[in-house]
Amino acid sequence: MELLAIPQEESQLLLRFAVPRDPVMVADWVSFNVIDTERQDWARGWAKLKAYVERVGNARVPYGHREGATPLGQWVAEQRRAYAAGEMSGQRAQRLERLGMVWSPADERFQENLEAAKAYYDQHWTLCAPRSAVALSRPVGQWLSNLRRPGALDGHPEWKAALEAVDEDWNPKWPADWQRHYAALRELVADEEGQAEVLPGFTVHGMDIGKWLARHRKPEVWEAMTDGQRERLEQLGITPLAPEPEEPTRASTTFERGVAALAQYKAREGSVKVPRAHVERLEEGTEVRLGVWIMNQKSRRTKLTADKLTTLAALGLEWALQG
Repeated sequence: MELLAIPQEESQLLLRFAVPRDPVMVADWVSFNVIDTERQDWARGWAKLKAYVERVGNARVPYGHREGATPLGQWVAEQRRAYAAGEMSGQRAQRLERLGMVWSPADERFQENLEAAKAYYDQHWTLCAPRSAVALSRPVGQWLSNLRRPGALDGHPEWKAALEAVDEDWNPKWPADWQRHYAALRELVADEEGQAEVLPGFTVHGMDIGKWLARHRKPEVWEAMTDGQRERLEQLGITPLAPEPEEPTRASTTFERGVAALAQYKAREGSVKVPRAHVERLEEGTEVRLGVWIMNQKSRRTKLTADKLTTLAALGLEWALQG
């Protein structure tokens, strides 16, 4: 039998049965006490990785790294390949895991970035960070932006679930900027017993939340939002403002006064032949230069709407019927 990958002092200790022994070390010694070449090579690689971990503090070995004559980085990469292909025994996997082996560097990077994302969420209440955002010295904004790209999480449902566990709206169907403002408003409302009064000029993280809220309560902006956006605002007790009554245009008001004056004149005189200088006084006291008004309508006939022409024709102005 040949002792492999066990330092001399450890092998001597194993032979002194009166001395307390570490059961893990005993198991390693027994498993490596072999003559099979492949197992010998694996044992040497494990020993090199163990020494690396004790010196560096982790098992993340760069691919090109060598320990003496041993291409340790390549050996670690081969172990990951074998593990992913189901070609590694459970015993070997356990021994590597005790050294801190990371089977998927991508998973490890994701978890590290996720911790930074959680730190950002704790301060900003959303994962819709701007691209420039940094947390725990990591570019978390750019990382999240990359993950929101179509297909970025294909094959990684566990990553998506982890992000949704932090913020279900981490990848909304609406702009991320909208979600940042909404998240700030949500926290403001949560801090109040009733509905918070957020006026324009109330700023959070550099965002004017009051101005944003006032804009989104306008009927036209409210209707332009998606159902999901409106639902979230409604959950906070936010409702749209009542539509402002439309003020009639000057031309429309003038037309309506002229129609009223012509109807009144016809009812009294039995005719719509109005002298050019005639002024008709309406009941509310408004005076209409009816003769001039009729001439103006006739001269503008081609610019009048069909509804207006129909109204004039109904009062008896025959020219309004002409094609």
